[in-house]
Amino acid sequence: MKLYVGNLASETSEADLRALFEPFGTIAEINIINDRVTGRTHGFAFVTMSSVTEGRAAIDGLQGKGLGGRPLVVNEARAKEDRPKRPRPGPYR
Repeated sequence: MKLYVGNLASETSEADLRALFEPFGTIAEINIINDRVTGRTHGFAFVTMSSVTEGRAAIDGLQGKGLGGRPLVVNEARAKEDRPKRPRPGPYR
């Protein structure tokens, strides 16, 4: 089960998230989303748990819990929706 984890502090690391989620089950993947230019975090991540049961336990146990002085937002990740392409500035080649 893939989980969205929001309201992360900029200094939150993968190790921090692993320590937070491991008590709820096996973690298959952790992906902290960073800005392409600056490399700083966008303040959210995706954590994939090995089962739905473990994912639901993590949501119940971590929603609103503090990490780095901020209350976490933890819920089931939604599928990325198809979005229309945005026009690029400048001449097209």
